[in-house]
Amino acid sequence: MTETSQEPQLLHLVFGGELESLEGVRFKDLADLDIVGIYPNYATARAAWKAKAQQTVDNAHMRYFIVHLHRLLDPETGLSPPTGTGG
Repeated sequence: MTETSQEPQLLHLVFGGELESLEGVRFKDLADLDIVGIYPNYATARAAWKAKAQQTVDNAHMRYFIVHLHRLLDPETGLSPPTGTGG
């Protein structure tokens, strides 16, 4: 599927896993992380996060997170860098 919109891609990663304790964010087993997906905007990422969080509501140690990938790609503006740039 090709995106035709000229709006910037604000990529978001949704992932989760079981935490060692409720007091921190240290995963019990990194090999067992659940990578839900990468989404083109916050709204779709939040919907995916919410669905996964609701599926695991019975396990208090299971947590899902949304990572703003666009902020990591271009920390100055929070937007994805233009196509063709690289280092």
